[in-house]
Amino acid sequence: MAKPQKQNKKKSNAIYWGIALAALAMIALVVFVLPRLNAPAAEGAWKADISAQEAFQMREDGAFVLDVRTQEEWDAGHIPGATLIPLDQLASRVSEVPADQPVVVYCRSGNRSKSGRDILTAAGLEQVTSMNGGIGAWQAAGYPVE
Repeated sequence: MAKPQKQNKKKSNAIYWGIALAALAMIALVVFVLPRLNAPAAEGAWKADISAQEAFQMREDGAFVLDVRTQEEWDAGHIPGATLIPLDQLASRVSEVPADQPVVVYCRSGNRSKSGRDILTAAGLEQVTSMNGGIGAWQAAGYPVE
């Protein structure tokens, strides 16, 4: 008859640990996640996407400008002072992007730059944004290309 008591004790231990883990998960949610979701946007908060005009100003203010296009696209023309790291190489070259300054990611039309931004933010960089419209929007606004 000792076996049923042992099984009941195992079940109660499993229930205890399940409740304890659920409580910890709830605490983590309340402390770390909810404040970020409900927080009002701070002045100067990072936007996921910006216009060519905003990108130009950030470049003028010293942001790191990252081109995620191909070498051939880069050779055809790029933003002066930009750094080329093609999107298909970015995940393995994240260490080449400074984590201590704002980063503006751009491509041809704005699609790859969003993926590049997401790769960098997933790697822990916080000050990263993507330029809408890509280099086409940059050129349409009359900004320099080399």
